[in-house]
Amino acid sequence: MEITWKTNGIWTLAAGALLACAAFSGNPAAARVADPAGEGAPKVGIVEHLGETIPLDLTFRDESGREVRLGDLVDRPTVLSLVYYSCPGICTPLLTGLSETLNLMDLRPDRDYRVVTISFDTTDTPKLAAEKKKNYLHLIDRREFPGEAWSFLTGDQEQIDAITEAVGFRYEKQGRDFVHAAAIYVISPKGKIVRYLYGTTFLPLDLKLALTEASRGRVGPTINKILLFCFNYDPDGRKYVLNTTRIAGTAVLLTALAFVIYLGASSRRRAAADGESKDHGS
Repeated sequence: MEITWKTNGIWTLAAGALLACAAFSGNPAAARVADPAGEGAPKVGIVEHLGETIPLDLTFRDESGREVRLGDLVDRPTVLSLVYYSCPGICTPLLTGLSETLNLMDLRPDRDYRVVTISFDTTDTPKLAAEKKKNYLHLIDRREFPGEAWSFLTGDQEQIDAITEAVGFRYEKQGRDFVHAAAIYVISPKGKIVRYLYGTTFLPLDLKLALTEASRGRVGPTINKILLFCFNYDPDGRKYVLNTTRIAGTAVLLTALAFVIYLGASSRRRAAADGESKDHGS
């Protein structure tokens, strides 16, 4: 019975891993790519820096063209997003999803939290940032959502590199566009990264809890870690795809492990049977 449970457990784990990968294959924006050390590391994705601090002395330009210090904005729990304002892909769904979530939360904007969106495209201008801000604030029906609660920033390459590196955001320019992942980052009032929320839609409760943790400086775990293993970013198709080589390799390894366990169990059963036969014979 014990041996049967072990072998069945191995197959259950294998099936679970494959099903989890398949289940998320239809939601590419929720996937993310690990950035292992060494040659051949992917250039696009997110490497989590939970518990680390972003540089608060960075300066950007807000939607009015005024120079602002990041630390002056992140003086309370903050939702940070990294996009570019002319993005034809997942930036719009991400900011739309964020707007819809903010609309449903019962926390008080600009008192309990702030939102900061930074463009990683140096060609974006404060004028374009102002247009985007107007569009997304229009999606929020709550009258008590003040405009100063959500800042849309632009900056130069040095500042952009500093903030993207701080949160582990990896992107790549291709032609006039960029390939990149979709996520938001919850930052504490002291600049500590406390939570990564992936995808383009977010549950109000998840974001509220993350902001509550941020107010206390607590670092929260990120779920769906299996996606780090199952997905790769395809720059040509501009989407995340299943890493079939890794999945197949995992299946082979699990099969081999199950076979080894089976052989060991068979040997023990035969040895036990031979022992019983000798006892009966004597």
